[in-house]
This record gives sequence, C-alpha cells and structure tokens, in this order.
Amino acid sequence: QVRLVESGGGSVQAGGSLKLSCAVSGNTDLRRCMGWFRQAPGKEREGIGTYDDVFDRTRYSDSVKGRSSISLDNARNTLYLHIDSLKPEDTGMYYCAAHKWARCDPSIRSDFEYWGQGTQVTVSS
Repeated sequence: QVRLVESGGGSVQAGGSLKLSCAVSGNTDLRRCMGWFRQAPGKEREGIGTYDDVFDRTRYSDSVKGRSSISLDNARNTLYLHIDSLKPEDTGMYYCAAHKWARCDPSIRSDFEYWGQGTQVTVSS
C-alpha cells in the first residue's frame, strides 16, 4: 500500500506561484511513478505532471510545461509541485497519485492506483 497526503493549497493571485507537497509513505516498490493531477469544477481530472523515481525523470502536460516543476525529496518522503505564473484556469483540486508501472505518463490516469484526498487551489484574477 501507498499513502499520499497533499498540503499547501490555498488562494493565490494570478501571476503568483504555488508549491504543493505530497507526503508519501508505504511500499516504495508500488510508487515508482508519482504524479500530480488537478480537477476543475465540472471538468475531467487532468494529469499535469509525473516523476519517475527510477530514472529521476519528469514529464509535464502542455498546460503547465515551462512554468512547472516536480521534484522528490527522498529524505523527507515528499513529492513537490511548483507552478509559476499562475492563471485563473489553474484553479482546481490538486491530487497526488502513484503507481508501480514503468510507463509514467500524466495523460494515462488509469495507470494510477493510489490517490491522495486532494488540496484546493484557487487562483483569482
């Protein structure tokens, strides 16, 4: 089992930045790939980026590419998401997720077996 607990959400002005944290615990073999997703009201849950713990490799969706970074602090067992130049359309519930497979693609939500409860981010213009 893997347990994921997100934190760091809140209200932010457009143009600002945010840093979300995801505390990770449990079997490390089951969380080779970790990702961040978000869901805006009335919309599908969208994958915005992933971190592959074996190859130390990240992937990002087009919606955040160039203004986002994902990192893993193994000493703190924490996955981070940093987004700059926030826009109102970045508003949503942000989720941390994980799975054990080699394919580590934020666009394939069905691969992710473990999910956190989410943290709300609201970006105001």
